[in-house]
Amino acid sequence: MTNNTNLTHAKVRPLAFLAALLFVPIQPALADGIALRPEVRQFVDDMVTRNNFNRDELIMLLSQAETRPEIIAAITKPAEAKPWFQYRQIFLNEARIRGGVEFWDKHTDLLARAQSAYGVPPEIITAIIGVETGYGKRTGSYRVLDALSTLGFDYPPRSKFFLGELENFLLMAREEKLDPLVPQGSYAGAMGMPQFMPSSFRRYAVDFDADGSRDLWNNVADVIGSVGYYFFANGWQPDQPVASRAKVDGENFKAVLTGNIKPSISLGKLKENGVTIEDTLADDQPGALLEFQTETGPEYWVGLQNFYAITRYNRSPLYAMAVYQLSQEIRALRKARRVSDNSASPLTANAKD
Repeated sequence: MTNNTNLTHAKVRPLAFLAALLFVPIQPALADGIALRPEVRQFVDDMVTRNNFNRDELIMLLSQAETRPEIIAAITKPAEAKPWFQYRQIFLNEARIRGGVEFWDKHTDLLARAQSAYGVPPEIITAIIGVETGYGKRTGSYRVLDALSTLGFDYPPRSKFFLGELENFLLMAREEKLDPLVPQGSYAGAMGMPQFMPSSFRRYAVDFDADGSRDLWNNVADVIGSVGYYFFANGWQPDQPVASRAKVDGENFKAVLTGNIKPSISLGKLKENGVTIEDTLADDQPGALLEFQTETGPEYWVGLQNFYAITRYNRSPLYAMAVYQLSQEIRALRKARRVSDNSASPLTANAKD
């Protein structure tokens, strides 16, 4: 379901919002008697102590969060659990590639400005938004408060992480003057066109058009600028490659196939262990040998620093490779279209004559 909630209308004065809550019938949805749950009481205590929240008001707010069992079902079956050849098909398709070209053409100036400011090329920013939400078409239909409360209080394997994100979400809502009952996102609480988690929003979202707010739901300038800054802050190297295809020979390559996605082995050492790298790169450059499962067997790539930077957005190497390959397909199609348009132009034809 597409979520185009205009958060401009969700902004309220904190006192007015809290006063309005007093007239909302409390229907505890997390559990009967939410204030009696020890994990909820501990969270409220922490928010009061660390962040100066009002205890009664916070309990009242949390009592309006809804537990969503389908969220727990979804998080136990992530797409990243699929083999590469199945995962790739989700994102490397004609609709997403053509959509990326259209997005780039529509926002050429903003993407160029982001590249100038942060060094991240347009195709990478475009591909991230394409992978995350289909260029803003699918930003999520769950209330962020519901998602983070469900996972924080009722999903023990990652409770600590999601309670941290719930804390950041409530702080974000206070800082940005948003009604915390309004923002919607993914089942994991990721928000807006670039699907930032609340901690990432607070740390990396930028007001790229200087209108006084950071809106990742509806303001494409802020979205593009924020994705660019995210990569800049996470070690993106301008004008450097992302990854290179590789071939392996013998058995020694297994010693450098460590499963570590951080580039920590020199390319020279990879070569010494039977890895042939397709591109010409310096032997002292660090890389990481990566294996991806295809329908006919494994294929190998060497991930470089910019590949690792993509995994700071999502730690899965499948995700990073999907973003990278989608970015290359978008760039290639856009270039082909421009060449075709130029060759069909009367001015070009006359010039050739």
